[in-house]
Amino acid sequence: MNIARNLLNDLALRITEVGRGLISAPQEKSIAELCESLLSGRGEATGLATASAIFERYAQLSKAKKLAFFLMLKDQFSVDKPKLDAALAKWDGATGAGLRQLHAASEPRSQEMIRRLNRAPGGTRKLVSMRQDLLQFVAEDASLKGLDSDFQHLFSSWFNRGFLDLQRIDWSTPAAILEKIIRYEAVHEITGWDDLRRRVAAPDRRLYAFFHPALADDPLIFVEVALNESIPGNIGTILAADRPSLDPKKAQTAVFYSISNCQEGLRGISFGNFLIKQVVEELRREFSALNAFVTLSPVPGLRKWALQQQAAGSLPERLAKIVEAAEKSETRSGLAELCAHYMLVARASNGAATDPVARFHLGNGARLEKIHENADASARGQKASWGVMVNYLYDLQTIERNHEAYTNANDVIASVAVQKLLKSS
Repeated sequence: MNIARNLLNDLALRITEVGRGLISAPQEKSIAELCESLLSGRGEATGLATASAIFERYAQLSKAKKLAFFLMLKDQFSVDKPKLDAALAKWDGATGAGLRQLHAASEPRSQEMIRRLNRAPGGTRKLVSMRQDLLQFVAEDASLKGLDSDFQHLFSSWFNRGFLDLQRIDWSTPAAILEKIIRYEAVHEITGWDDLRRRVAAPDRRLYAFFHPALADDPLIFVEVALNESIPGNIGTILAADRPSLDPKKAQTAVFYSISNCQEGLRGISFGNFLIKQVVEELRREFSALNAFVTLSPVPGLRKWALQQQAAGSLPERLAKIVEAAEKSETRSGLAELCAHYMLVARASNGAATDPVARFHLGNGARLEKIHENADASARGQKASWGVMVNYLYDLQTIERNHEAYTNANDVIASVAVQKLLKSS
């Protein structure tokens, strides 16, 4: 597969070089004119060369000029209104070819622009990086959300599960990929090569990643797994350098203790549900004694939410006192009750769970199983949740039912133990 991909890349590069000699003075054209040329052109060589020229020009832009570029795409490459009006005039209200023509006419020109840019050598990787820039501007200018929707629409097709390859990462994986694992780890920092080796080379540890053919040496998302005898309640026991190693044949519980999305430009494109389910199948195939699949997850929004609610006077008095004591470091007891309230009662404006990690796992069909106080002593864990962590249980018999309950009704499926915590608060 790698050989075929390299041959195609080499061919695209050769055609692009030929095309550079056929397009007239691209350096004299504005980036908007280059975009118009790319859309209006029909030749393959000149199209690849023009797309490459656009990427080269974009890479040289300042932040302010990148914003201007995206605003230009939004304004000048939106829906072709005369074309849409003509299609509407021809449409007789029936389905079939006329409706397909209407659909094609209603597509923003920016989508075809993105498709043609993708054909350039390295185009997919460059578009992912371009969207990473765009996401920063969307946060400041909501008018760009439509343009981002074009990227999301196409990326959802280009990065669907059928194109992804699950690979186990171990100590024999090329160093270039291992270095990226260290850099991309977003939950529990990997402090160096020795730490990485403990996570990928120990017999009771596994690390799996999804790859895409267009980003073959760059993982999209990866999950770190600890094989345990039981459900853990403290991340220190998993990450400790001097922890005793477990014979993996004796493991009964697989613990997903870190899931990291690697490409900011692919935010909102879901891989996690496929990743977890496929990793479960890989682990079951290798270790027949496994009977529980859980996470040990951070609660990144707990402290921020609690402080906001406390300032607004919205917390029950008992929970407000727990927050006050936690902030003063007087005591950290009672935080499990606070977390249960946060998970089961609090809601985002759209009715979904408030916590982003909760939304991810609940949406994948997991059950909120346990809440642990004093589970993460790291500075990051203390800042996010005063050290609170939770287990989400992936019960293979109920995953689909839980997924439907959360997706359709925002129902947070929780164990009896977690529900009892809520009653006591």
